[in-house]
Amino acid sequence: MDEQTLYALVHEAVGDALNESFGGSGPIIHKRMMGGRVLFEDADGREAKAVPVEQFFKKVTSIREKLRVLEQKLNNHPSLDRSDVAELQGYLTRCYGTLTTFNFMFQSESDKFKGSGS
Repeated sequence: MDEQTLYALVHEAVGDALNESFGGSGPIIHKRMMGGRVLFEDADGREAKAVPVEQFFKKVTSIREKLRVLEQKLNNHPSLDRSDVAELQGYLTRCYGTLTTFNFMFQSESDKFKGSGS
C-alpha cells in the first residue's frame, strides 16, 4: 500500500471517528479528487496558482455553510416583510445554483448544491 493510499485511509477513519463523536458529518470529497489540485493559468497558459483540491473543497463548502447561516438569519429576521424575504431568498437560490459547477467534487449526491432548477 502506498503512502498516499494509507494517508487517505487514516484521514478518512479519523474524520469518521470525529464526526461520530461530535454528532455530525460534513460533506465528503469525491475519492477521485483526493490529492489533486486546482490549477489557475493566465491567458498565455502559464501557471498562476495551484491549490490543493482538499483546500479548495474546504473553501467551497465553507461558502455553503455561510450561505446557510445567512438564509437562517434572513428567515428569522424580525423586520423584513415576506416580499423582501422572498426576494432575498431568490438571490440565495441563485448563489446555490452558481455553485453547482463544483458538484463533481462531492462524493454524496445529497451534499451537492441545488439551484432553482432542482
